[in-house]
Amino acid sequence: MKIAGIDEAGKGPVIGPMCVGGVLLDEAKTNTLKNLGVADSKKISPKKRPQLAGQIEKYSEKIFVLEISASQIDELRKLMSMNDIMVVAFSKVLGQLHPEKAYVDAADVNEERFGKRLLEEYGKSYPEKAAELSIISKHRADATYPVVSAASIVAKVRRDALIEELKEDFGVDFGSGYPSDPKTKQFLADWYKEHRELPDFVRHSWKTAENVMKQENE
Repeated sequence: MKIAGIDEAGKGPVIGPMCVGGVLLDEAKTNTLKNLGVADSKKISPKKRPQLAGQIEKYSEKIFVLEISASQIDELRKLMSMNDIMVVAFSKVLGQLHPEKAYVDAADVNEERFGKRLLEEYGKSYPEKAAELSIISKHRADATYPVVSAASIVAKVRRDALIEELKEDFGVDFGSGYPSDPKTKQFLADWYKEHRELPDFVRHSWKTAENVMKQENE
């Protein structure tokens, strides 16, 4: 049986893209992933993640990472909630993999609802395939199912690479990009002070960004 794991990296940061990773493989290869030491990407060192991603690619039938830029997230949020965006994004990844069974990290407080909505969204484009697909939607799925851990790792590796590219392109170190990071907050304040606007790689619709602009304009 062909199974897939789907997970995101970068849902919460105020800076940079969100990446949704998908890994398709034969169910019989699940133990191989376990033996590789595949686990929740947050518990694996940044140095080790790219090595694991290479191994995951070797044993997978297909890997796909959907990138959604900060400005795309801002545009989408004018039309829908972040949970809606997650449903659409996960569905696009499913549309690249077409598994018989999918394990996904539930991006909603209600696990079952997320799985149901995802199946419905996927079914709009692929009704026949959706009729044969079963979705297991769980919180912390990346810590429970190796195939979701694998998806988590490839998504994180891609986002990390894109973040490093941004830092190099703009010659700035904005930290992790998360709202709780003092370095990130300082970068936003300094940039806005100097340019009177925030760059495109910042999610303007985030409260953190709005607060920076508000404080400077008071």
